[in-house]
Amino acid sequence: MKSLKKILIITPLIFLLGLGVLLALHEYIAISTKNLVYDEIEKLPDSSTVIVLGASVFSDGKLSPILKDRIDAGFELFQRNKAKQFLLSGDHKTDDYNEVDAMSNYLLEKGVPKDKILLDHAGYDTYDSMYRSKAVFHISDAIVVTQEFHLPRTLFIAKNLDLNYVGYIAETRIYKPSNQLLFREKLANLKAIWEIILDQGPTTLKNPYNE
Repeated sequence: MKSLKKILIITPLIFLLGLGVLLALHEYIAISTKNLVYDEIEKLPDSSTVIVLGASVFSDGKLSPILKDRIDAGFELFQRNKAKQFLLSGDHKTDDYNEVDAMSNYLLEKGVPKDKILLDHAGYDTYDSMYRSKAVFHISDAIVVTQEFHLPRTLFIAKNLDLNYVGYIAETRIYKPSNQLLFREKLANLKAIWEIILDQGPTTLKNPYNE
């Protein structure tokens, strides 16, 4: 009985401690990258490349709302001459799921020249995308485009990989993040810290599917 009481007391304390760590880490990452996040194009420094991070696509190849918001924001930066080219980094683990070509096709339909679009088919997660952007594509400065909730972790990874990147917030005109997704982002901060501490490499340094 005493053991059960101890478990009933300790379990919520452990939960609260873990939650506190998640919230503190989230706040630390947000504060440490705050000066790298922009929401106004006029204040955004010019860069060589716009990096658009992948998100889910539908079975017919159409962009999900969250990804469409990202690619539209990146396209606007390109139109405003804030960057000279794109790096589209996303998941293409199988032949029947391809975030990268979906983004590329969308930009091509908008009139972006093919030679202005670099394709990273092995951007399996945020860490891989950031690591490979320099190691594989040799991009030294960039504007990373994603949603506001995702930018702090993205730029924290980039900063700790010694990348000279800033971030631009993709307006959520269509997509609103759920509470579940926001909590998952806080959990993902732990993974990012772990990868940085271990100085971990990406899943692969090869560039599958590219010519």
